[in-house]
Amino acid sequence: MAEQKESSVLFSLKELMNLEENRIKEEEQEKDRRSRAEAERRAREEAERRAAEEARLRAEEESRRVEEQRKREEAMRLEAIRQGEIEKAKAEAEHQARMQQLASQQAHEQQLAALKTDQHKKRLTLIVGIVSAVLVIGLGVGITLAMKSAERERQLQAAQLAEQQKHDAEMKQLKADIDAAEKKQDELTNALANAKDEATRKALETQLAQAKADTDAKKAAGGGSRAGGGSRPSGGDKPKKSSSSNCAPGDPMCGDL
Repeated sequence: MAEQKESSVLFSLKELMNLEENRIKEEEQEKDRRSRAEAERRAREEAERRAAEEARLRAEEESRRVEEQRKREEAMRLEAIRQGEIEKAKAEAEHQARMQQLASQQAHEQQLAALKTDQHKKRLTLIVGIVSAVLVIGLGVGITLAMKSAERERQLQAAQLAEQQKHDAEMKQLKADIDAAEKKQDELTNALANAKDEATRKALETQLAQAKADTDAKKAAGGGSRAGGGSRPSGGDKPKKSSSSNCAPGDPMCGDL
């Protein structure tokens, strides 16, 4: 009877031990499951964060590309407008020169008809011929000078536009460098705040000091670039009209052209 009770007690103890072992195993399995679930959750959140960051970077790059394209198109449009204005001015100058030449020719023909009845016909005819030649030469010179002046203005405007575009590109690159340096400085600051040991902290402090120096240097370079712009060159003086000073007395064609 005592042996039966002892066996029963041993059996109960074994059952209890088995139940306890099963409970411990289940708890460990539950912990493992929770750990795996937490790791998967963190991995999923990290993947989503990276995907969002990549999407943001792509959006920023696309925005920069669209802005650069818009600026190039705007520059081309302005250049086309300037070219059109130059061509229009050149055409107007040529038209005015032709009208002046036609008016001078008509006046000259009228004066020749009147001089036919004059007693000094031969002398006046010679004078009128000289004056007409001077008019034609003067008009030709005026047209040439106007065309050269328009060409100089076009070249000057093109050089100014190229210089402005170069300056804008340099300033944009400098701003991107400053933004990258500031971002690196922020990353090092965050890493320093989360540093666990002294060696890592000192290394991060050295890198942070270098990053701050680089950022300050780039900002100083940006300020110097903005302050160093020169004034635009002014256009050349327009040629002055010359008045005819060698006129014969009583010449009706003598006067400022």
